[in-house]
Amino acid sequence: MNSDTNPETQPGVGVLAALAPVAFLTFLLVSAVVLFGDATTGGPAQIALMLSGILAGLIGMRHGIAWTDLESATAISVSRAMPAVFILLMVGALIGVWMLSGTVPFLIFWGLQIIAPEVFYFVSVLICAIIAVSVGSSWTTASTIGVALIGIAAAAGLSVEMTAGAILIALIYFAFASFNAATELEEGRITAISTALSDNYDLSFWALLPALVTIGMAVLRMPAFLALFSGTVVGALVYLAGTSDESMGLAVAEVIWATTANGYEAATGHAELDDLLSRGGMESMLNTIWIALTAMFFGGMMDKSGCLGVMVRYLVMGVKSGSNLMQRAGLTALGTNVIASDQYLAIVLPAQMYREQFKSMELKSRNLSRVLEDYGTTTSPLVPWNSCGAFMAGTLLVSTFAYLPYCVFNIMSPLISFAYAMFNFKVESFDD
Repeated sequence: MNSDTNPETQPGVGVLAALAPVAFLTFLLVSAVVLFGDATTGGPAQIALMLSGILAGLIGMRHGIAWTDLESATAISVSRAMPAVFILLMVGALIGVWMLSGTVPFLIFWGLQIIAPEVFYFVSVLICAIIAVSVGSSWTTASTIGVALIGIAAAAGLSVEMTAGAILIALIYFAFASFNAATELEEGRITAISTALSDNYDLSFWALLPALVTIGMAVLRMPAFLALFSGTVVGALVYLAGTSDESMGLAVAEVIWATTANGYEAATGHAELDDLLSRGGMESMLNTIWIALTAMFFGGMMDKSGCLGVMVRYLVMGVKSGSNLMQRAGLTALGTNVIASDQYLAIVLPAQMYREQFKSMELKSRNLSRVLEDYGTTTSPLVPWNSCGAFMAGTLLVSTFAYLPYCVFNIMSPLISFAYAMFNFKVESFDD
């Protein structure tokens, strides 16, 4: 191997020092899961990311990098998360206002009446797949139809964990699991919830307008933030139109404002339904944003300190075949999802790392693109402290560890990709 790519000839951070922040983060995250369980993402994971990032920064300082330079690098890293941060805030606002306007109650009510329990999980997969392909955004899908499907499942006494898995497109399992759903239903419960919904909300088709506007704009490939913002505004207008003349004025504006900021508080008189509908608001997304910012802080410190670069050079050593290179690139994407805690980094970073190696082995770039999707994109919702996993858990109100066993597609995707590479199947060279 050329000495320019040999880690032993590179000055700066040694391999043990480079691995120290990763080992420290792994120890802290495992400890947090043991101690706090599902509450890991409520603060412990963020602290682990911060402390591990600081350790990486100290290692960088020990090798001559000024703290101000490290801070600048983390600022650049954090800035990459800003578009997602504002989308998260708007998702929180949209969920709260859609509860207030009756959009989600409308979808829950008619979902209970129309969707047969025997096919509920299968239909959930199908609906989410169609909408996700149409709008091109899993986050928009989860925050709109996904929230409604979780509500339907909770109201019908079905598994919200399995429904969350269906929303993440775990098709293989649900095609069979749906046929056993009927035995789980409690007809009296469904009737009581349906009655409470019809008594407390205007279930006319006007309530569906905010969802149609949001999905329509997404299908037209409008920016996600604008689609979510428009859906929120239309939801507020639907609520405004449905209020009586006596209640118009500052009181209505105050309700909309408070719901957008702090979420919706249901008061239907049905305790279970109130708990189901009381959610949303920008405030509800602050914990997810906290994870995203601390994850980008850690990634920025690892990059600027040189720790990440050392790990990269070791990862590309010993690659002797195209299939081995694809496996290595995929595992790097998976590891980046866990370590750097961000789907964007899990795709962009390995792409930069392995691009030249794919060219030197005369492999088409589509091989790299495919393997990064197989390992990076599909597994990001399965990591609780990853920005994508935190978003799904925060939006659907189902913990990552609870829905993970049902995400068959997400789990199988990297395994199938690994097997493809092992048998040199669909590994395309320039000559193909």
